[in-house]
Amino acid sequence: MSHSVLAVCIVNWNTREHLARCLESLRAHAADLAPTVVVVDNGSRDGSADLVRQRFPEVHLLANSENRGYAAATNQALAAVQADYWLLLNPDVVVQPGSVQYLVEFLRTHPRAGAVAPRLRYPDGRVQLTCRSFPSPDTILYDALLLSRLFPRSRIFGKYRMSWWAHDDERQVEQPMASALLLRQAALSEIGGLDEGFPIFFNDVDLCYRLRQAGWEIWFTPRAEMTHYHGASTSQVWRQALNESHAGFVRFYEKHYRGRTSALTYWAVRGLLAGGFFLRRLIWWLGGTRGPRRAAWE
Repeated sequence: MSHSVLAVCIVNWNTREHLARCLESLRAHAADLAPTVVVVDNGSRDGSADLVRQRFPEVHLLANSENRGYAAATNQALAAVQADYWLLLNPDVVVQPGSVQYLVEFLRTHPRAGAVAPRLRYPDGRVQLTCRSFPSPDTILYDALLLSRLFPRSRIFGKYRMSWWAHDDERQVEQPMASALLLRQAALSEIGGLDEGFPIFFNDVDLCYRLRQAGWEIWFTPRAEMTHYHGASTSQVWRQALNESHAGFVRFYEKHYRGRTSALTYWAVRGLLAGGFFLRRLIWWLGGTRGPRRAAWE
């Protein structure tokens, strides 16, 4: 088993062109760090694995015969390589100059930081609001009543999506999306890898929750930026993604809140989750056959 200061984990499923662009950006803008890049291909049918073999021979390719899900594929990569830092990177992310270097330096100079996330922008330059608070009973209530949509600038009603914040300063956060997230191996070793009970959604939320529970800090920095095309894989199977998002939310709430709230609160929140899921399905069904841009609780 090889050892590296930095390893990059990219889980891919049928996003060949995005993957090529992502790997090219790593080759162009992170070569000085000599990262070990691991691509786990989850049974793609679009020639993604052959692309890696032919155009990126320096990449460690783990080609699965089936789609094992994001969490299991990430754990597969974590077990294959030893590294001080792990960059979880979606294949539809393009690394910008200096971004990976700054993230690595940040963890080096912040010893209690278990993870740090860069600012992500859409291809048109708009900032993505990628940080969230942990989903708690109050945030679920605000979302179910659409208060978070009606008053997005409110620090109370906009608490879950942090829509009141412009993502323009460096600060500790609770759960940044793992589309691009640098993790400290020591923190991962302490809490374990991703929970494979969250195969697609909420594995990153669960990971961040466990990091915080173990006393590690999680940071966001706008001083490192990357471009995110967003949803390259999940948009291909949006109905399944919607179902998985709901199931992930329910399991997260079951795992982390059931024993911490009263039975009345617990079942009331479960009811709100079910009602919110039904409402979203109804809205998207009435709106036509095109899938949502985002999953239910993303």
